[in-house]
Amino acid sequence: MTEDTASQLMAKRFRGFYPVVVDVETGGFNEKKDALLEIGALTLKIDEHGHLDIDDTYACHVEPFPNANMDPKSLEINGIDPFHPFRMAKPEEVALKEFFKFVSKGMKENGCTRAIMIGHNTMMDLNFINAAAERNNISRNPFHPFSTFDTVSLGGLAFGQTVLSRAVEAAGIEWHNDKAHSALYDATKTAELFCTVINRWRDNIGAVWV
Repeated sequence: MTEDTASQLMAKRFRGFYPVVVDVETGGFNEKKDALLEIGALTLKIDEHGHLDIDDTYACHVEPFPNANMDPKSLEINGIDPFHPFRMAKPEEVALKEFFKFVSKGMKENGCTRAIMIGHNTMMDLNFINAAAERNNISRNPFHPFSTFDTVSLGGLAFGQTVLSRAVEAAGIEWHNDKAHSALYDATKTAELFCTVINRWRDNIGAVWV
């Protein structure tokens, strides 16, 4: 491996893409009609050996947008009371702008040209983020509009498991059911799973990307 700085290594690792692990909690599955209620995200860093690890985190409770649909079944699963006074939720526009600023800062510091979203069944997360950005007329969305890394595929490849909890446990990572369906917790476990798969590939295959 060449003696590049960490920022140069990250820019090289995914062809200029800056990896950001994201999980959202919502009021349903329709990004156009259902409320975006929580965002949890983690950025990653890379060391001189090409190993990835968690760098920084972002978490925010989001106020339902006007006339947003909230399916009682979805709220039962994620345990969110959208109007609880202690949620300290932020308006959707404010939350999105803060989130994008968080991502863009890391992206620029690492010399990357675009962020790429990592998630578990990540198209749902990306669709909700994109829909919220469109709804609030936010044009500077740092994420690639359709390319993602999905730990469903990576978990199936590496461990034969596509359910997040099972893939995490198969990777030797702790999982607590009572903490699941929190955006930041699920994003953290997704990040740990992603880094484990990538780092084991790195150790077994070598620096095929430099």
